[in-house]
Amino acid sequence: MLIRNARLWPPPSPSIEADLDVRIAGGRVVECEPGLRPAPGEEEIDAAGCALLPGLHDHHVHLRALAAARASVQVGLGQVRSAAELSARLREADAAAAPGAWLRCVGYHESVAGPLDRWALDRLVAGPGVDQAPPGRRARPVRVQHRTGALWVVNSAAVTALGLDDGEDLAGIERGADGRATGRLWRLDRWLADRVPARTAEAAGGLASVSARAASLGVTGFTDATPGATGVDVAGLAAACADGTIVQRLHCMAAASVSGASVSGASVSGAVRGRFSIGPVKIMLDDDTLPSLDSLADSVRSAHAAGQAVAVHCVTRVQLVLTLAALDAAGRLPGDRIEHGAVIPAELVPALRGLTVVSQPHFVAERGEQYGRDVAPEDLPDLWRLRSLIDAGVGVAAGSDAPFGGADPWQVIRAAIRRPADLGPGEAVDPQTAIRLFLGSPTAPARPRAVAPGVPADLVLLRCPPAEAFRSLASDLVADLVAATFVDGSPVYRGGTG
Repeated sequence: MLIRNARLWPPPSPSIEADLDVRIAGGRVVECEPGLRPAPGEEEIDAAGCALLPGLHDHHVHLRALAAARASVQVGLGQVRSAAELSARLREADAAAAPGAWLRCVGYHESVAGPLDRWALDRLVAGPGVDQAPPGRRARPVRVQHRTGALWVVNSAAVTALGLDDGEDLAGIERGADGRATGRLWRLDRWLADRVPARTAEAAGGLASVSARAASLGVTGFTDATPGATGVDVAGLAAACADGTIVQRLHCMAAASVSGASVSGASVSGAVRGRFSIGPVKIMLDDDTLPSLDSLADSVRSAHAAGQAVAVHCVTRVQLVLTLAALDAAGRLPGDRIEHGAVIPAELVPALRGLTVVSQPHFVAERGEQYGRDVAPEDLPDLWRLRSLIDAGVGVAAGSDAPFGGADPWQVIRAAIRRPADLGPGEAVDPQTAIRLFLGSPTAPARPRAVAPGVPADLVLLRCPPAEAFRSLASDLVADLVAATFVDGSPVYRGGTG
């Protein structure tokens, strides 16, 4: 393939602003020169001066959860704003669902109807003034996920279906003083998924839809950050790459002990052709169940001994302090990452040098109203740092955290440029810096890739020159920027140029 008259960005050098022709062969860029002559049988695309970039890489996403969320009832603040609206939405979904099917709802925030438990959910599903399903109608199992992803709440029908009142002693199953399950399940995604399995065809279709949508947005790679990934999880994602369900490259966080045998089968590893790889070990932290410093340091040492970096979930001050202390005790490995870095005190910024912070700049835009109300005043100046980290020499990249944040990387980029005036406007960055947050490689997220001979031909062709794209991203309206997306030199999306 020959892409003619493309304006490469980032530019090959500050002195090169001319349009170039880019030849692709064998899945790689082989030439970037003006005036290349087409080879016999070579497909030509005229970029007409439009921007040609390395494909975007989403450095933190939860693919299966995103696929499931697309087929779920959305009960986030964009859909419901009161208990009455939530009840109406649940009852409508209940009436439309097949008999016996579980109702899966996502995106809930307690500002809508307060903290939920099984009994509150029973009332919401039954309707105003009703505590249970009408006579003669069996109550439907319902599960509602909190916006953070840390909590599922199930109704009484689901409690019965799961046997929660039988007294299973499992950390994460919340119980009242009487020993009965409250319906609140903390960090039990895997446990719940194993008991309420998605239908295989629906799961594959959901992943295909997620992949296709991402391709239309210029995404050529994902880093899946699902905590506690099992061998089955890893093998399933590898197989989805192998059979084309997922067209992007996929870097999967998983422990070496889980991943080693999972992708060794010839039917998977032979077909993936280098598009699937194992990434760092994900370490989850929650303030209520923090490990000891020694225990966390041992987890870091174990990952490093297996040749893997760590990616530590840090959304509070105490989590970050503990993580940095553990890394000091265990030693650091190139590739170690801080996931989110939601609250970073100024005094800890220098200690982050040598690590990569994978941030979600769009959370300030999507959740600003709740942050202003719920975040402690002393934490607001330290919330979702970006510009100050970059200025201090800290490596920073971006991920959508979808489905717990919006999945469109261009909206993440726009949010990084247009920081709200009341939540750290000094942390905003220019459009060029914002785009670079998605240009890193899976193993070096903060090191932007370039379009150059020898690199994999994972590319995104925009509909306009770079300067026009920058103006669009900094404005109130973000245009449909992507004309075509290529992975390994093959088109995975074509929306046309012009």
